[in-house]
Amino acid sequence: MAKFVFVTGGVVSGLGKGITASSIGLLLKSRGYKVFMQKFDPYINVDPGTMSPYQHGEVFVTADGTETDLDLGHYERFIDEELNYTSNITTGKIYSSVIEKERRGDYLGATVQIVPHITNEIKNKVYEAAKSSGADVVITEIGGTIGDLESQAFIESLRQIRGELGINNTLFVHVTLVPYIYGSGELKTKPTQHSVAEMRGMGIQPDILVCRAPEMLSEGMREKLSLYCSVPKENIITAKDEKSIYQIPINLYEQKMDEIILKQFGMKINKIDLSTWNDLIKTVNSLDKEIEIALVGKYTGLHDAYLSVMEALTHAGYKYKVKVKINWVDSERLENENLDKVFKNTKGIIVPGGFGERGIKGMIMAIKYAREKNIPFLGICLGMQLAVIEFARDVCGIKDADSVEFNSMCENPVIDLMAEQKDIVNMGGTLRLGNYDCKIKKGTLAYDDYKSENIKERHRHRYEFNNKYKDVLEKNGMVFSGVNPESNLIEIIELPKHKHFIACQFHPEFKSRPVRCHPLFDSFIRESSK
Repeated sequence: MAKFVFVTGGVVSGLGKGITASSIGLLLKSRGYKVFMQKFDPYINVDPGTMSPYQHGEVFVTADGTETDLDLGHYERFIDEELNYTSNITTGKIYSSVIEKERRGDYLGATVQIVPHITNEIKNKVYEAAKSSGADVVITEIGGTIGDLESQAFIESLRQIRGELGINNTLFVHVTLVPYIYGSGELKTKPTQHSVAEMRGMGIQPDILVCRAPEMLSEGMREKLSLYCSVPKENIITAKDEKSIYQIPINLYEQKMDEIILKQFGMKINKIDLSTWNDLIKTVNSLDKEIEIALVGKYTGLHDAYLSVMEALTHAGYKYKVKVKINWVDSERLENENLDKVFKNTKGIIVPGGFGERGIKGMIMAIKYAREKNIPFLGICLGMQLAVIEFARDVCGIKDADSVEFNSMCENPVIDLMAEQKDIVNMGGTLRLGNYDCKIKKGTLAYDDYKSENIKERHRHRYEFNNKYKDVLEKNGMVFSGVNPESNLIEIIELPKHKHFIACQFHPEFKSRPVRCHPLFDSFIRESSK
């Protein structure tokens, strides 16, 4: 039977539940156990696919094409495992499933209620994650904070799971805030006490407290929390503020958090090898060279909208021992800016994904600037489509080249709606999503990067390059170096006469790892840092 770790949060959001859960996963995997992770989000949206990035940050896509919360990106980057459809469960998914069953008559005329029907559905999702993954330990993070009205059904379900499986098969980690009051110059435990009291009022006693604080908790504070919260002192862990999230697993390991978990589960405490992770921390702490990369997008007001891109740039920086400083360029404002001034210190330009017409002109200006000034360029999804439009207009002389996303009546749609998308009405979950094959042409920059002819990458898009324009763009110097063998969809384009100019229809940032950067980000940062 799998063991289950449930990670909840209290006092305020943004304390690092996701990083805590990811760190636990890393430590247990490093002990030799198979780990799987999932996130319960209390919003009624079925998934974040139709939500504005300003509402919820980026949409992370798993290999099987599930649109998920950005925390799953942290999970995959830490435990280096591909997650799936059971990894992100929302209130919307739960209610949709229950209502569908009710309409089919599955409940045999019973009155459908929160308990037991909604809570049973939630429990099924927990057990399904264990069954589908074959994991030794399933780590489930509950979104929001204890006391939130919308999270109560999830908390009640976890209480029932504890009752069904017992304390030797379930473990609750509660992440709380221990704030520093500058007026009195001291840390305060009262918010944590109230949060635990709230949780106990819902029938759950935490097994481990993870206390977010600016400094390590003293023995006296841990004893106080132990007394008031009924948690053993050794199970009270400090989550000290750190400059790098990759330091957190080491901090938890030094406080024996993984050993505490394994002891409660009665599992063997195998030897652990964190040498690769420790080498990563040494690299992070020793970076003394910095390069500026301009990220030109339409959601730059919220950096979480490009979280995986940020992380992928950082990972490549680690490999080349450089700190990547991101110049956040609002593409909408760029339309009225002096580009020489904006990109004065820029060593590379990246245009990531996005949807809609707003800010497109500024992105095209940035792409043209990179091409003409011979600045290393990487385009992702929308970034590739705009690179094609810019090249068609300014190099091939197709002045009205455009995308039907921005102009449905354009006469030269170099970017068109995918054939399978034309009859789709619903927006949610209907894009081209997840892993697709890509065949790479030998002798190209893409082949140099991947060192393979056959790769798989994750997608999230509705529009594609129009192959009717392939010949004219090739004649003018564009190389189509990656193609999907089944649909003939163009996956990668590049300009060989340029120092480094490459763009892809997929999202390579989703597969980057802190100790194994993605090939496209690898070469981009390598060339940018020269």
